Amino acid sequence: MTLGELREQVALGAVDTVLLAIADMPGRLMGKRLTAEHFLDEVVPHAAEGCDYLLANDVENTPVDGYAMTGWEKGYGDFVMKPDLDTLRPLPWLEGTVLCMADVEWEDGEPVAVSPRQILRRQLERLAERGWSALVATELEFLLFRQSYEEAWRSGYRDLDPANLYNVDYSILGTSRVEPLIRRIRNSMAGAGMRVESSKGECNLGQHEINFRCADALTTADQHVIYKNGAKEIAAQEGMALTFMAKFNEREGNSCHVHCSLVGADGRPLLAEDERVFEGFLAGQLACLRELTLLYAPNVNSYKRFAKGSFAPTAVAWGHDNRTCALRVVGHGASRRVENRLPGADVNPYLAIAAMIAAGMHGIDRGLELEPAFEGNAYESDKPHVPSTLRDARELFGQSRVAREAFGDEVVDHYLNAARVELEAFDAAVTDWERYRGFERL
Repeated sequence: MTLGELREQVALGAVDTVLLAIADMPGRLMGKRLTAEHFLDEVVPHAAEGCDYLLANDVENTPVDGYAMTGWEKGYGDFVMKPDLDTLRPLPWLEGTVLCMADVEWEDGEPVAVSPRQILRRQLERLAERGWSALVATELEFLLFRQSYEEAWRSGYRDLDPANLYNVDYSILGTSRVEPLIRRIRNSMAGAGMRVESSKGECNLGQHEINFRCADALTTADQHVIYKNGAKEIAAQEGMALTFMAKFNEREGNSCHVHCSLVGADGRPLLAEDERVFEGFLAGQLACLRELTLLYAPNVNSYKRFAKGSFAPTAVAWGHDNRTCALRVVGHGASRRVENRLPGADVNPYLAIAAMIAAGMHGIDRGLELEPAFEGNAYESDKPHVPSTLRDARELFGQSRVAREAFGDEVVDHYLNAARVELEAFDAAVTDWERYRGFERL
């Protein structure tokens, strides 16, 4: 939707609300509902404000210490939410509503360096300096339950009814059971300007996936977070609940495979036509995968996915169309691309895509040599293991020269603190596992 089209819709009375949103550290939409008139008259020319704690809190929106950018000692002031008018789009599942993504700036116009959208923008600028751009697609899986979010909360997330009671991976019959909801999500996302390709069932009970056509990296990241938010809202409207958490139970987790390719200024597919670029880009992924895992797996729960024989990777290896490897090369001709299978559906797409670009440029600029493709079952290989805990990933990220050179100390230290907060919260929690294991028997 263009700004002119929005003005027309507001004048006709078809649109009355604009959501102005940023992506926070977990990759959620945070922002304000504005009257359409106020958005057009005041926010478009002057922007809006939001509390800077939105990029310095935990997943429960609690202000926490340890962030250099803000805190109680700095008064938790405002930053500027500058609308990116290229992202205007209707949200068909919300009556009379349009969404606009915002970039986050300080009052003097300086970008807030730690904001996820700015972190990705910086890596895209590095590509643009050599006339390149990135095409990206993300594949998100979720688990669907027949209870509402409120019912699930009140039950302590126990005894939930999955939307499918058996493995419906690729099953037409099984996915038909929930097609009314999945169809509504597909069509709503298309109505929001996204190019939907397909949906399918997955392995876990009630697990599904909806896929979108690749786009430039920033557009894909924006669409990713809008889709996640919208899918939850639509499920809630239907009295159901879906989750993108990486590992809900002991069965297969929810993945977010990230497909990435590079394009030259003339539109030439670099990974397909320039073997030096392809080998350097992929070698960089391998070299940096462990030290950048924090940006692919940001939560304690993320690491529960990395299990042998689960279709989630454990080995730092690459292969041609080999789903046991962390990095899978797929596509033919111009569609040749690298699929990163490490992230779960809880990932922040801006950070994951930025990490892939940074790793690829490191490999290209250093002329790293690409090891031979792995053949066979990488779960049974002697390849290096992906980090198995958030604590391990945090330590590797803090020591990473690649991360500090690509993102800067401010960004690295900010996300190290976010991991510290997550770890301390988990370490202080008493889990159901501990109660069941120890209440009577210990």
